[in-house]
Parts: sequence; C-alpha cells; structure tokens
Amino acid sequence: MGRDFRKITAWQKADDLAVKIYEVTKNFPKDEIYALTSQLRRAAVSVAANIAEGSSTSYKKEYLRFLHYAKSSLGEVDYYLHLARRLDYLSTGSYEECFLMKEEAARTLQGLIDAVTSEVRGRKSEV
Repeated sequence: MGRDFRKITAWQKADDLAVKIYEVTKNFPKDEIYALTSQLRRAAVSVAANIAEGSSTSYKKEYLRFLHYAKSSLGEVDYYLHLARRLDYLSTGSYEECFLMKEEAARTLQGLIDAVTSEVRGRKSEV
C-alpha cells in the first residue's frame, strides 16, 4: 500500500494530540514520571505510531488491524486523561482541550477505519 502517513488526516490529529499530551504532562508530579506520565504519553504516541506503521503495510486488512490498535490506544488516552483530571494533575481547561483533541482524533480515525473497511469489503481478493 505504502501511503505517506503524514498526509493522513487521522495521523495528523493523533500527532497533534501526542504533542499536546507531552506539553500537559510536563507539569505532572515528578513521582509520576514512570507511572501515569509515561503511560499517558505512550498511549498517545501509540495512536499516531500505529496509523503510521499500518500505512506502510501491503494489505488493507493488515492496515485495518493497525488502525484498530490505534483506536484501542485512544481508549487508553481517554482513561488516563480522566484519571489525571480526578487526581488534579490537569486543570479543567487542559483536560477539556485534550479531551476535545482526543475526540477529534477518534472521529477522523473512525472515518478512516470505515473507509478502509469499505475498501476491504469491495476487494475480497486482496483480503
């Protein structure tokens, strides 16, 4: 397949989210560096990384698998943001900004998943 992942809107949104997560976690307590800070950052990076990795695969069905991994990572981001807010590591404003970015990334990713799923269904021989 070999798409340029940098041109994929879902990747762009996920990349923006990862950068934002890095920015807001700089202010987390230092004793969280190997715990919640690390987990949240890894989950956010995983979204964009899975979209990028999947875009380089040869088969659309394999690409779809990576897109679902990215979607699962967004679920992790959602929970970690929730937990960070409950622990008062994130201000309401920062939480809401991250949450909205996560929602936008989720919508664009779901659109990509739907499009690739339609392509897979349309080309059974490639599956």
